Amino acid sequence: MSFHQERLEKIIIREVSTILMNSKDERLRFVIVTNAHLTGDLQIATIYYTVIGSNEQKESTMKNLEDAKGYVRSSLGKVLKVKKIPELIFKYDESLEYGNKIESILKGLNK
Repeated sequence: MSFHQERLEKIIIREVSTILMNSKDERLRFVIVTNAHLTGDLQIATIYYTVIGSNEQKESTMKNLEDAKGYVRSSLGKVLKVKKIPELIFKYDESLEYGNKIESILKGLNK
């Protein structure tokens, strides 16, 4: 991975977080961007996120992010200094839930 790609990923994480937090749509304000991954040609950015809530709320957030994809991408285009703004793919980050599950199992073993 190049330094340029790594730097862009960090900028994307920060800027997408800011865009969602400042969104007029209240449903997007509670989305936490955890990571971003750019393809080698910088054409596609996979943005990993999490949200605290029930499975129903997670499904709803996924749909809301898909609906807001164009808005987020155009807002990102105003800040990124690249020729072409990458396509955005939003994926729910299950690593936090997995980590919590492992932690609770380990705590159970200690008792």
